[in-house]
Amino acid sequence: MRKRLACLHAHYSNIQYIEKALSEYDIELVHFVDPALMYRVTFDESFKRSDAANKVKEQIEWIAQNKVDAILITCTNYIALLKEEELTQSTPIIKIDEPFFEYICNIQQPQIIVFTNPATVEGTMCRLYDYATTQGKSPEVEVMIIQNTFELIMQGRQEEYNLAVSKFLSTLIVNENKVISVAQLSMVEAAEQVKYKDTRTIRNPLDPLVEAMFKTLEPVRYNK
Repeated sequence: MRKRLACLHAHYSNIQYIEKALSEYDIELVHFVDPALMYRVTFDESFKRSDAANKVKEQIEWIAQNKVDAILITCTNYIALLKEEELTQSTPIIKIDEPFFEYICNIQQPQIIVFTNPATVEGTMCRLYDYATTQGKSPEVEVMIIQNTFELIMQGRQEEYNLAVSKFLSTLIVNENKVISVAQLSMVEAAEQVKYKDTRTIRNPLDPLVEAMFKTLEPVRYNK
């Protein structure tokens, strides 16, 4: 039977990455998008973290009622807010950052992880270090934030956002002899643009995610 994968996104722009990554596989994708929650988490200082966590819980449980085989969360901030022990549903949850964490933890060189959303950094890095501890690893990681860019993607200004991110990454890859990764799915297109201009690859959460998802869903690949 064809598997149904629900995808929870913080912004519509993330849909294209998942659709492209899974295009060769016989999976029905059902997308759920809530940019309002991420906007409030990022820009509304009066919005309590507990309120945001409750909203994520509500979203997950509502999505699970749609007869899906698994739920993919593509927003690292949503993942950091999620308290799985409080969920009443049993649908498998795939988190975009955990396969990425595994990749990072297996790198023994100094590395840089780049963000555009400052509100995502603390939760993501706490989860990374917790994951590393459980694996007995201690990656050497430096965080960099591309300031004043995340609001562009939230305003639907995709081209301006990609340009700002690619310019930053182009400079970084020239000046730093470290392994460079982008932490957010929204940054994948800009990272790929830089990769085509330089021999070094900028890593992203999408590639390790796809491999991990197939182990969870065991999808059937199209014959092409």
